Amino acid sequence: MNHLKAKGIFFLLLTLYCAILQSCGGVPEETSSNETSDKVFAVADILTLVAEENDITRTLYTKGIVGAGKKQGLKFDEDWQDDEVEAGPLPALFLRGISSDIRKSDVPLGLYLGSDFPINASNKFQGKQAELFAKIKADQKPQHFYEEDQKLYTSMFADLAVAAPCVNCHNDHKSTTKTDWKLGDVMGATTWQYPSDSLSYKEAIGVINAYRNGTKAIYNAYLEEIAAFKIDSTKPQIGNKWPSKGFYLPTAEVFIDSVRKLASYHSLEKLLLADTKKTTKTKDLVSR
Repeated sequence: MNHLKAKGIFFLLLTLYCAILQSCGGVPEETSSNETSDKVFAVADILTLVAEENDITRTLYTKGIVGAGKKQGLKFDEDWQDDEVEAGPLPALFLRGISSDIRKSDVPLGLYLGSDFPINASNKFQGKQAELFAKIKADQKPQHFYEEDQKLYTSMFADLAVAAPCVNCHNDHKSTTKTDWKLGDVMGATTWQYPSDSLSYKEAIGVINAYRNGTKAIYNAYLEEIAAFKIDSTKPQIGNKWPSKGFYLPTAEVFIDSVRKLASYHSLEKLLLADTKKTTKTKDLVSR
């Protein structure tokens, strides 16, 4: 069995595992007078988990779609949704599309991308986040804190220049305030927010699904834009092939499946680890 197939099986097991928990009424409740709730995940852990999946998604999109696609003649533009522009979303706009779809869902998850040298001035970090971003630039370590003004638990993660298209676009953009970006630089930070300090299994799965649904929504929006291109020669063939093979684009299902195969093993490990800790704690309390 190859590595990707194994990860696909782990994602299936993750789905079945959560379904079993829900059908059985969730994890066992503690019988001690010191009962705890079903909130088994610290919010920082879940925001870290979804941020890591976002890194995988954006790297795959940036390198596998934008970088390889440009070599085949595909175009990407900040005005990609304008009727007169036949192009796809740049990586930052791909993330914005995910964020927009999450806001439409019932999951209270916030996501946005900021920087100290943003192309769009509204994305410049201010106040406490600007101070914490200075630390992220220095050591690339995540920052977790409670945002008093918004009453939200917040986690910030370094956003690195992982591919040449990111560097070239930012250096050459007409509105850029920095023209010497290079590969590996901390270009900004993804900021994630949630209103509670802990999550249940159902809420954790909801966060993961909200992110994945957002990814699928923006990718489908890109494919719909391609379908509306007026010039047939600018339309790549949509199927199971990637731009590295020619003038192709994968379907949304193929793209999302690739992300899941790369990310789901890690997600399952974290969920199972939390369940193990919960079960051990329950046994300890019951035995007293």
